[in-house]
Amino acid sequence: MSKAKPPEELNYEQAFEELEALVERLESGELALEESLALFERGQALAARCSELLEQAELKLRQLVPDEAGGYVETDFELEE
Repeated sequence: MSKAKPPEELNYEQAFEELEALVERLESGELALEESLALFERGQALAARCSELLEQAELKLRQLVPDEAGGYVETDFELEE
């Protein structure tokens, strides 16, 4: 089994996919306490990475919204779930 990449080296899709898999394993209830804690800590780091990447994407989108005068304006938007 290869060692998992640090969360900061993962893109959003990779981090989210791994986070989903960790949640499934934790919800199974079949893990030892020590393993559950390790997975929980990894999950926290992955969730933080996903949040960071979403914030970066939001900032880029805000910077790329054109206004009527041909410039760009900061616009609030909501992410669809």
